[in-house]
Amino acid sequence: MDKLISKIIEKETPIVVGLDPRLEYLPQNLLDKYFKQDISLETAARAILDFNIEILNNIHDLIPAVKLQVAYYEMYGLPGLKTFIETANYAKSKGLIVIGDVKRNDIGSTAEAYSNAYIGYTPLYREYAQAFPVDMITVNPYLGTDGIKPFIDNCKRNNKGIFVLVKTSNPSSGEFQDLVTTDGYKVYEKVAQKVNDWGQDLIGNYGYSSVGAVIGATYPHQLSELRKLMPNVYFLVPGYGAQGGRAQDIMGGFDNRGLGSIINASRSIMCAYKNKPWKNQFNSREFGLASRAEVINMKDEIHKALISNKTYF
Repeated sequence: MDKLISKIIEKETPIVVGLDPRLEYLPQNLLDKYFKQDISLETAARAILDFNIEILNNIHDLIPAVKLQVAYYEMYGLPGLKTFIETANYAKSKGLIVIGDVKRNDIGSTAEAYSNAYIGYTPLYREYAQAFPVDMITVNPYLGTDGIKPFIDNCKRNNKGIFVLVKTSNPSSGEFQDLVTTDGYKVYEKVAQKVNDWGQDLIGNYGYSSVGAVIGATYPHQLSELRKLMPNVYFLVPGYGAQGGRAQDIMGGFDNRGLGSIINASRSIMCAYKNKPWKNQFNSREFGLASRAEVINMKDEIHKALISNKTYF
């Protein structure tokens, strides 16, 4: 987690941009360029890579990290997974931390295989290889400690990080996460306690462990509560922007140094060229510039909220 926090301090912003592309997000000129002669999974994957690279070229100097949701690449099959890898490598070449939003989990050797694929190394006879070039991933805690341990082990061995789903941003998250257990705690609070415990041996120089938590921006009250329950846990906070989360909603996730949370926005940045005010200032060929303008706007909103809450970098 120290690598991510150092980047946040260097860039003076706690923003992670989600590159979760769908073809309908791409401008028409890019679609025409790639699909004029051929309609295939390979063509779609190439178009998406071009889209991702243009956005990265315009925002890499502003942000510490990107988050790649693997589902948006898997849907294009093997060509899509190749684009996932190429996007991750390009982001790393620009000095960015890469979070793989893969939400993996299983038990025993299967969890170990998932972990090795993303934050470990795959054995190849007498050698080892890295399958996916990411620094951190999201994981699902539903199977308990033995499903999480292989990921924690790779965090220790390889200086990697994980974010465990605790209180997610979707409307129906409360169906299970808000259920009350026999000792009076809600399920998400019990998960939070475990997450804090899991990371105690991995606390770095900034006071945060390599075992982080996913907490939705759409639940600001719970965000503040969970900050108290998990004092050593860094938060990945989705739901900002298109999902309705606002700057004031996320303040409960920060400590008095302006650390403690990294805020994700995806559609609001990828599709900025389609939305006001940027669609009136940039044409569709300038989608990268519109994304940059939206990142700057988001950065300003968060900084103003941090200052008003007397929380600083």
